[in-house]
Amino acid sequence: MPTPQIQEKLKTLPTKPGCYLYKDSVGTIIYVGKAINLRNRVRSYFQPAANHTPKVRRLVQNIVDMEYIVVDSELEALVLECSLIKKHQPHYNVRLRDDKQYPYICLTMNEPFPRLIVVRRAKDDKNRYFGPYPNSRAVYNTMELVNRLFPLIACGKSFDGRPVQKPCLYHHLGQCLAPCAGIADKEEYLTAAKDVGDFLEGRQEHILKRLRVEMEEAAEDLAFERAARLRDRLQGVEEVLQRQKVISNDFIDQDVIAVVEDTSGLGSACVQMFYVRGGKLIGQSHYFVEGAGDEMHSDIVQEFVKQYYQNANYIPQEILLPENLTEMGIIQSWLKHKKGKKVEIHVPVRGDKRKLVEMATENAVHALDQIKAEMRAKLGSTEVALNQLAEALGLPESPKRIECFDISNTQGENQVASMVVCENGEMNKQEYRRFKIKREDDKPNDFASMREVITRRLNEAKQNHPRFNRLPSLIIVDGGKGQVAYAKAAMEEVDLHVPLAGLAKQFEHLFLPNESDPIILPRNSQALYLVQRIRDEAHRFANTYQAQVRDKRNTRSLLDDIPGIGEKRRRALQLHFGSISKIRAATVQELAQAPTMNLKIAEVVYEHLHEPA
Repeated sequence: MPTPQIQEKLKTLPTKPGCYLYKDSVGTIIYVGKAINLRNRVRSYFQPAANHTPKVRRLVQNIVDMEYIVVDSELEALVLECSLIKKHQPHYNVRLRDDKQYPYICLTMNEPFPRLIVVRRAKDDKNRYFGPYPNSRAVYNTMELVNRLFPLIACGKSFDGRPVQKPCLYHHLGQCLAPCAGIADKEEYLTAAKDVGDFLEGRQEHILKRLRVEMEEAAEDLAFERAARLRDRLQGVEEVLQRQKVISNDFIDQDVIAVVEDTSGLGSACVQMFYVRGGKLIGQSHYFVEGAGDEMHSDIVQEFVKQYYQNANYIPQEILLPENLTEMGIIQSWLKHKKGKKVEIHVPVRGDKRKLVEMATENAVHALDQIKAEMRAKLGSTEVALNQLAEALGLPESPKRIECFDISNTQGENQVASMVVCENGEMNKQEYRRFKIKREDDKPNDFASMREVITRRLNEAKQNHPRFNRLPSLIIVDGGKGQVAYAKAAMEEVDLHVPLAGLAKQFEHLFLPNESDPIILPRNSQALYLVQRIRDEAHRFANTYQAQVRDKRNTRSLLDDIPGIGEKRRRALQLHFGSISKIRAATVQELAQAPTMNLKIAEVVYEHLHEPA
């Protein structure tokens, strides 16, 4: 039976396309869906005679409220649905777990002299991204090969072509054109950068043809050193080309996708992807999909396709799938819109393409077995750590949610606190919180600051604030008896008690309220490793926030109060000079040469920064 809020909203649902979001009793979004007709689709969930799967029945039982967003077309609804699922990660949706960020190689085409760098996310910018690669080793092996074959910047630094240093060893080895020394021919460099992009995409044939022509021309011109370099590069590319297996005679770009469901009851699945470029297999990766229980196999494939290609840096001409999709037409239209040209989705039933899907399926089975083995080992270690900690602290059960608090300040100024959360042995960064200390007393007092932040956190819980309504199984404070005593006083003030312990840095001993003797965990215990990791993360998070507050305060006090210096000029000055101290040391003429500045404003800045204290 739907709640009164739901019943009222069902009466006014529009018949237009859009997305709907279901919420539970604490306001958490637990499911996101899309519909061509919102009224028909949403009402179908609450029909008494509806033949729902067990998963949908559990979903409906937990729906307390809902909201919807109307759009103009089914395509817009699809795009919005993908964005909402990625943002909220609802429990009852099939979710592509992307906490493991596979590495990419980025060719920085937005720089005067492009270079190769390793990144964890592909962005929608002017750069070219290649990957994802299965691990960092594969990335660096590929970059080492590329740097040996093509004369791009090998040291990884960024240069604009102006001479700033002497050519390094890479230049003398023929592995860099030395833009750092101002001697690089930009046209030749950009040609090499384009070759690198084509090489990483598996398009080596035209590189070979051009290298042969250039080598022969260099030999005819008696430029034997250049001809020798081109010959070596040609041989290197040919060697790579021979190692690559041609697995498709169509010589087009393809993504091959296969899915294997976990039958052990975890409600998960593994997706294997092959990246075929120009008919050659150039890479593969696998992804773990959660929330797949009770879902049709085709639905898992469909949800993966939508979530993966939402932010994919490259969409090929053809995508091979193991099964047909119920939304095949609209997904093809969406991919065509993203790519700017036609994208074919095929479900091969025979021939070489079917063999590709079967090969991907076989690899998905092996990948799932590997993932499960890693999870079992990790889960076993985590359970041991949590059980050891519960036994040491006298807790009735292992602490599933641990919150750790730390205080950070600079000689009493810019006082802040951090709260990090460990759930089931894993850090949950979405649950991290940070606080500015509000005490009127500016003197450094970590004890009073700890009491304030614990008081504020627990008060928010009592008021059922959605960002703080989940109480922890254990609170750990960074410190010894003093911090524990003040945290305990905060609990008494709020009249909300949670198991509490302090981890002292000096000997890594645990302290409990009203206990004079510390609890000493064995040096090799999993529990000690766990609490140290949590405490160190709280310390890192607090220091990062404190540095941000300090820098913002320092920057404002020096620049933002100067007449004529707004946000744009402040950022331009910081980027141009690099630090406040360098801005202060600059002459009026040097200030005037910075972007967005002029002589009049430069004089104002100089006078302000050199006023007597």
